[in-house]
Amino acid sequence: MESLAADLRTMVRTPLHEDHVRAMRRVGTDRVLKTGDYLFRPGDVLETFCYLLEGELEAVDARTGERYGTSTLGPTQFFGDIAFLSGGKTMMGSRAVQDCRVLCVEREVMLDLMARIPEMSDIIITVLAARRRALLESGQASLTLIGAEADRNIRQIASFAGRNRIPVRSLTLDEHEAEALAHQCAIGKAQPAVIFGKSEVLENPTPARLARRIGLDLSFDPDEVHDVLIVGGGPAGVAAAVYAGSEGMNALVLEDMAIGGQAGTSSRIENYMGFPTGISGADLCWRGEVQAMKFGTRFAVPRRAAGLSVRSDGAFCVALEDGSETCARALVVATGVQYRRLPIDGLERFENGGIYYAATDVEARYCRDTEVVVIGGGNSAGQAAMFLSRTARHVHVLVRGPSLAASMSDYLLSRLEADPAITIHYRTEMTACHGEEELEAVTIRDKSEGRDWQINTRAVFIMVGAAPNTAWLSGHVDLDEKGFVKTGAAVGAASAYTTSHPGIFAVGDVRAGSVKRVASAVGEGSVVISRVWDHLSENG
Repeated sequence: MESLAADLRTMVRTPLHEDHVRAMRRVGTDRVLKTGDYLFRPGDVLETFCYLLEGELEAVDARTGERYGTSTLGPTQFFGDIAFLSGGKTMMGSRAVQDCRVLCVEREVMLDLMARIPEMSDIIITVLAARRRALLESGQASLTLIGAEADRNIRQIASFAGRNRIPVRSLTLDEHEAEALAHQCAIGKAQPAVIFGKSEVLENPTPARLARRIGLDLSFDPDEVHDVLIVGGGPAGVAAAVYAGSEGMNALVLEDMAIGGQAGTSSRIENYMGFPTGISGADLCWRGEVQAMKFGTRFAVPRRAAGLSVRSDGAFCVALEDGSETCARALVVATGVQYRRLPIDGLERFENGGIYYAATDVEARYCRDTEVVVIGGGNSAGQAAMFLSRTARHVHVLVRGPSLAASMSDYLLSRLEADPAITIHYRTEMTACHGEEELEAVTIRDKSEGRDWQINTRAVFIMVGAAPNTAWLSGHVDLDEKGFVKTGAAVGAASAYTTSHPGIFAVGDVRAGSVKRVASAVGEGSVVISRVWDHLSENG
């Protein structure tokens, strides 16, 4: 806690310049607070940017109602974290320690001001992002998860929170604090639960319900027609979001799980230009998300596309699984691919209970000191094996073919082969899963020797095959025999990202013939916006 307070003191000492404050005065209003008044209560929507002119503010811990840490905000400092950019809800409150005068600017007005004054934007975003990062690293948060080690639903929420950089703290069922919190919330003994603040228990918790509670799941005006709708929040979609926002387009990104997509599960990408020591896929895409939000692009998570229709005026309307709908004048398909389910009886019964399709910090926590199985021969599987080897007792990599030379980068293969905690099994496949409520063991078939053997494990990571997410396109664009979107010359178009339907574009892994690399996806997402701009211009 003390180190966090020190970090916060350092982070908020970067003041805005006098001309920045003058610009805010022209569009903002003063608000007076008496001692003890709240500027924001925990869970309030961050609809205004608040700059302290006089007095002192403290952050309020939603769990205790008391001051968070030991630091406070003084004149020339401002309240909030990165959720301000998206219009999310604050996880902490803000209360006047003494009488205060605060300059308040409405969020949309402030975002426009930041877009016009880049130097001010840089200062604000640096501070807001650093605060979120400090909260994530502190392990202290308003949101508490109990029993992730025993309940797959809580585990799924933990994964959702981790991938979306939502600060949480996690308690096991046998911890004294979990028992005390359960008593405080009147839920009896410690049991799997999601709790906000002191005692608010999230009923029937799911990622979608959590997103609604903290303001991550944006609602839509049914009459609003966006300039461009970007479906998919992986590297290609995030890059498109950055460039759409920077060009002044009204852009919305829909993502069904977490910004970063499949790339967001990569623990370390070492061959992306500009990061010689590597960067995680989640961190790379989060930086892009923040950059896009700075330009006004909005993100809605978790929102999964279920269907597509075209109105008589040419607008594209995407129907979502929750029954809502949103429309735009142009559509960028960046839904990428998903790992295929293996044709094994009962496999789905263990999903999130031992069978996983991503290897992040959350999953690694439940693999400590155990045998782990990774299935796949691509870079994602290799990166997962390297990452999991830090905590697992041993990692078994199962590869169907006789070699990895054609499917995995040489630098990564060399590291796998040199790591004593990793064994690569060629010509092998998983044929059965065993266990009651959770996975306990798997059966492996060695095709070279024609024999079966068993690994006692509670975690298998499946990273094989690439099934494109295109069913929701409802036949409006041409697909190849594998379901990937045809673009460019394949549909008689001059642009490499134009589909068979004018106004619909495809980028990244979902596009037929694309290079399945993060750098390629980022490049495609960046370039496609110029084609979107041409389409919008040609159509008024």
